[in-house]
Amino acid sequence: MLRGELTVFLSQFVSEHKLALMEQVLDQRTRYLTVVMEDLHQSQNTSAIVRTCECLGIQDVHIIEEQAKYGTNKKVLKGSHYWVDLIKHKIRNVAAGPKAALEELKNQGYRILVTSVDPGSRPVQDIDVSAGKLAVVMGNELRGASGQAVELADELVHIPMVGFTESFNVSVSAAIILSQLREKIIASGDHWKLTEGEKAELRLSWVRVMVKKSDVLEREFLRARV
Repeated sequence: MLRGELTVFLSQFVSEHKLALMEQVLDQRTRYLTVVMEDLHQSQNTSAIVRTCECLGIQDVHIIEEQAKYGTNKKVLKGSHYWVDLIKHKIRNVAAGPKAALEELKNQGYRILVTSVDPGSRPVQDIDVSAGKLAVVMGNELRGASGQAVELADELVHIPMVGFTESFNVSVSAAIILSQLREKIIASGDHWKLTEGEKAELRLSWVRVMVKKSDVLEREFLRARV
């Protein structure tokens, strides 16, 4: 109840146009599909993937930090990080690899798709999106996905290519794969949409971003209720 009242209170400081846009964006948001950036080291790549996810309506972005620390490029991000949830998985023991993070996603009901050019990899167009939520692992720019990630994968996935060059840039690969999977997911029904509770949580989070000094206004609101 308090969350709803606080959202209404802060919303009075947001234009009708922005509020309407927010509802349109919420209606297209999903947690059915997510991406996992495994030890990416170039900030322009991590930032481009975050921006792609926001544009495609993908709410959660998972970041596994093994040897490389997550960095950002504000010129590439264009503020997209304000509207998505960045979930960091720090691995203090490099030998442990991404196992714990990927098993956590499996426990949340995600099927793990790891990008790979291995012979057993399937074209992204052939992935069955109706079998459950999907988490796409994008490996390091130089090394690709770790051996542990490949072992934990439910499926290996690749983008068919017809040129001389053997691979796309990692951020381009993420954009292509996520876009194609999103289209298939949307065409399969409405099961990918957020729950009303999830929408309410994001609505408050986003209004806080939209309103200048929202923390000050929020404290005044809470004091008035005492």
